[in-house]
Amino acid sequence: MTLLAFLRHLAFVAALALVSAMVVAAMISARVMDVPNARSSHARPTPKGGGVGIVVAFMLGITVLYGYADFSRLAEPYFRGVIIAALAIAVVAFLDDLKNWPFAIKLAAQALAALAAAGSGMYVRVLNLPHVGPVDLGGFGLVLTLGWVLFATNAMNFIDGLDGLAGGTVLVASLFLAWMAGSQGAWFVYFASLLLAAGVLGFLPFNFPRARIFMGDVGSQFCGFVLAILGVAAARFERIEMSFLLVPCLLSGVLFDVAFTLVRRALAGERLTEAHRGHLYQVAQRGGMDARLVAVLHWGFAALGGAVCLAFIAAPSSVKPVLPPLLLIPQLIWLGAVARLARRAGIGRW
Repeated sequence: MTLLAFLRHLAFVAALALVSAMVVAAMISARVMDVPNARSSHARPTPKGGGVGIVVAFMLGITVLYGYADFSRLAEPYFRGVIIAALAIAVVAFLDDLKNWPFAIKLAAQALAALAAAGSGMYVRVLNLPHVGPVDLGGFGLVLTLGWVLFATNAMNFIDGLDGLAGGTVLVASLFLAWMAGSQGAWFVYFASLLLAAGVLGFLPFNFPRARIFMGDVGSQFCGFVLAILGVAAARFERIEMSFLLVPCLLSGVLFDVAFTLVRRALAGERLTEAHRGHLYQVAQRGGMDARLVAVLHWGFAALGGAVCLAFIAAPSSVKPVLPPLLLIPQLIWLGAVARLARRAGIGRW
């Protein structure tokens, strides 16, 4: 890629970020309100649906690429399936922001969107493992992909509970993913990551350090779905063994929080679909940690994941399997810190 081409890409990102910001400002004026309840982290009614700006910027960018940048497309069946599925997720999630539908309806819509993307052929078929080589997953690859897409989509939705936390995490993860994809010549992943980053860049100033609007399900589910699908595409990077781990590493902080919370609540016999304030980031904020610091720490988790990914790409085959598990260390340290905050604040059952 030439310097001139890269500068054109940056100009395009800046233009899309401006479009996103304009849409977000319009959504603030629309006054689709998020009224706080006992489970909320905010104390006063605040507009939601700011993720519409992210969706509009991303879809506008994809439309331009589809029309004018053939080299950045996926193969036709994949491209249409992925884009239609992402748009469907956004539409259903926005309606949920308006109607507050039960979780079962949201999950069904996510499953249909994941099936649409996978049905177009966008699923993990082969794992390229060190010392083993390509491993054909057969039909299990479809099941594995559907599970990953649903988990990542909902994980981003669950983590969107403090000002700037989800948006900043998506921004950092998208920029690192664009960097890595560009180095591999994976132009669809490169451009799609930049488009997602552009949408978040337009939204984030309205959401951090003090939220004038929330992302809403339309933003968090859309971002989670797109990153999950890009993770599936990244699994096909032929020159990187175990490339299916790149996006999970970038989202390690999000995935650990959600996985730990789900396991803890399941063992406690709690209903997993019931709203709560037991995520680690929520407990930290309830325990007295400044919400802005919690958000920035999670941006740092994404950046650390990006650094591990870069080391992972450069590492020899013998070292690759060792690097991703290292990301558990900061998460376990974070878990211990949150547990101490909870004890000091007298928070018993999370």
